[in-house]
Amino acid sequence: MTAQACRESSASLLWSSCFPGALIVHSFAMPRVFGTNVERKEAQVSKRRIFAVIAAAAALATVAPGVGHASSSGSGAASFTCNPPLPPPLPPASQFVSKVDNKYFPLQPGTTFVYRGRQDGDRVLDQVTVTHATKTILGVQATVVFDGVALNGKRSEKTFDWYAQDKHGNVWYLGESAFDFVHGHWVRASDSWESGRGGAQPGIIMEAHPKVGDNYTQEQLPGTAMDMARVLSSHTTVSVPDGTFAHAVKTNECTPLEPGVVDVKYYGRGVGEVAEATVQGGSARLVLVSVTHG
Repeated sequence: MTAQACRESSASLLWSSCFPGALIVHSFAMPRVFGTNVERKEAQVSKRRIFAVIAAAAALATVAPGVGHASSSGSGAASFTCNPPLPPPLPPASQFVSKVDNKYFPLQPGTTFVYRGRQDGDRVLDQVTVTHATKTILGVQATVVFDGVALNGKRSEKTFDWYAQDKHGNVWYLGESAFDFVHGHWVRASDSWESGRGGAQPGIIMEAHPKVGDNYTQEQLPGTAMDMARVLSSHTTVSVPDGTFAHAVKTNECTPLEPGVVDVKYYGRGVGEVAEATVQGGSARLVLVSVTHG
């Protein structure tokens, strides 16, 4: 692990080789779920797919009582074709603002989101922390978000994601530095990417004003990062352990790298992602159980 990665890990206080010993989990009333594939397997399951496990379960109303439920009907997966559009051009750095405050994807430094769920019979714990760190990419100052995942209580994956918001309110995804925990060591994952390097292009993770039917590319590096989303609703009500959210945005998300797999996600106002699940090509669920502000 590089000195920079060590410093970033220290900021998150999670799963870092800089901190020897067992998995460190902050003292939340309910632990959050981490839904990633420990070995990424050869199919390279995307982190967002695992993270989206919750919503699908909610959409299908198959989630156990108290875990999550969405009032909207259907996931839209049957009519969803995974054909990412060309990524939009990144605005000049001067068109970006210093903070991410999109109402469906706010990133206030010091905030920690805890999720929990299941994937393929494994217990998932996922802790996402918005750090105070920034990273400059293509001249744009991005917020660094740490995402740590554990399966059945054991360290699995950690990722540093980079987001920035333009002056119109769109939140851009500029890349990720991902690591897998293999044989007691953190190993850099092959699906890491950074905008402007190796042909990678940024995408939009959340629109300023999501509209039903909107399709947008979230990331673009052929063969590595090709996620896209479609807005299904902006008036869904979804309940998770952390609370009930009205007027939530509901999306289908997929990648051509995983043919036949479709996820559904829910984004609550003032919070961000609150649930997700795989509705086609798999079975996984993940829900928000707590949010704390440091």
